[in-house]
Amino acid sequence: MSDASYLALDPAIERAIRADRAAGKRNPHAFRDEDVVRRDAFDHDRATLVRPAFERDTEKIINIPAYNRYADKTQVFSFVENDDICRRALHVQLVARVARSISSLLGLNTALAEAIALGHDLGHTPFGHAGEKFLSTCYHERTGRFFNHNVQSVRVMDRLYRRNISLQTLDGALCHNGEFAKQELSVGSLGSFDELDELVEACIADEETIGSLRPSTLEGCVVRMSDMIAYLGKDRIDARDMGVIDSFDAFEGDYIGKSNVSILNNMIVDIVNHSYGCDRIRMSPEAFRDIKRAKEQNYALIYRREGMSDEHADMMQEMFEELYGKLLDDLRRKDESSPVFKHHVDYLVRKSRSITRENYLREDPNTIVVDYISSMTDSYFSALYAHLFPESGKRVVTRTYTDDLR
Repeated sequence: MSDASYLALDPAIERAIRADRAAGKRNPHAFRDEDVVRRDAFDHDRATLVRPAFERDTEKIINIPAYNRYADKTQVFSFVENDDICRRALHVQLVARVARSISSLLGLNTALAEAIALGHDLGHTPFGHAGEKFLSTCYHERTGRFFNHNVQSVRVMDRLYRRNISLQTLDGALCHNGEFAKQELSVGSLGSFDELDELVEACIADEETIGSLRPSTLEGCVVRMSDMIAYLGKDRIDARDMGVIDSFDAFEGDYIGKSNVSILNNMIVDIVNHSYGCDRIRMSPEAFRDIKRAKEQNYALIYRREGMSDEHADMMQEMFEELYGKLLDDLRRKDESSPVFKHHVDYLVRKSRSITRENYLREDPNTIVVDYISSMTDSYFSALYAHLFPESGKRVVTRTYTDDLR
């Protein structure tokens, strides 16, 4: 079964886009740099010609220490050493690339879209969505509260590394969740940091709140759709390279296609054709049907196959639980020799530059442990567990570069 043909922009829309660009016309629904809102009105954060508002946000995000750790955090394939497989660092760049393409064609604020995309996963755990589930279970059993990576991304940018990132970028990161596919996204109404703080607290208190989030800018809506577009096809490439699937013929895709390149082209074109000049971001019924089917097939043919077996999932849950419990106990006993102090608290205070050790340690110890574990890379989690529990037989075993040579 051959891949779908490439879609093209509607000729009338293509002419309108070219005319808009020639005339320097701005999309009236684009978020304007001059309307940026920051928690603190610092003079050094005022936009300039050299450093516009949201390009400042991007610079802030890529210089947050947590950004470096994207490089060793799972996107899909956790238990493999392979530099050709997508890690979270590449994923956020791919999302940014798709979001900029769509935003540029629609005349939206490309710098805002890029900032949201690059920061949207900063709060992600080691070991991908499985790790997120394990950590949330540990947290919930002790506090009745929930962990979600999008909420933690906001905390990383806004609280742990207080870089005075804009409300618009934080809102887009909070509301980015690509697991909830929608044919049409209209903007929400979040307009202040007080409202953001209330919404963050609501998400932590009740995980059902996550499903009701709506970005408050069209750029945020674009990133949310771009998240799905970026991972659906790329995960298939990785799955084929890892031998999980034989070819893209295992999938169906009558309208958007089955391969990464066709999904990228056809979804970008479809969204632009159906969103140009509108106050919302939407795709056609045909694209939405295929996107839902593509997600379902990726789960069936990739994520469930490559995901942890019940045995491995049980072991990883136990490792998260043991590590969480040990670090929590160290905090409560004020054991300064513990890595939670030496590798997390002291490191964070030094790198953050805007929080003090005394104030941070007033936080709920569970929150501090969640901050620490969610900040870990896959390899750091594995190494720390082995260090703290040397007698345990539980270990993360990965496929190495030389396995096929033995």
